[in-house]
Amino acid sequence: MSCLRLFHEVVGFDDVIEPSHSDFAGSGLKAPSLIRLGFLAVLPSEALLGVIGAISPDRHGRLLQRLGAFLQ
Repeated sequence: MSCLRLFHEVVGFDDVIEPSHSDFAGSGLKAPSLIRLGFLAVLPSEALLGVIGAISPDRHGRLLQRLGAFLQ
C-alpha cells in the first residue's frame, strides 16, 4: 500500500482494491485504488457517460453494510 493511499484511507470505512483481489480485473481500474464511502454522490443516469467496470457482489455488500451502519 502506498503512503498516499494510507494517508487518505479511513480504515474500517473505505475499501482498498488491489490487483491481487479477485474482482480487480473486472473493476476497470489500472492501479491499486480506494473506494471512498465518504465521497459518494447520486447522479442522474443521463449524467453517466458509460460503465468502467464492476466490483464483486461480496465487496458491494460489504460496502453497503458499512455505509448502512454509519448512517444509523
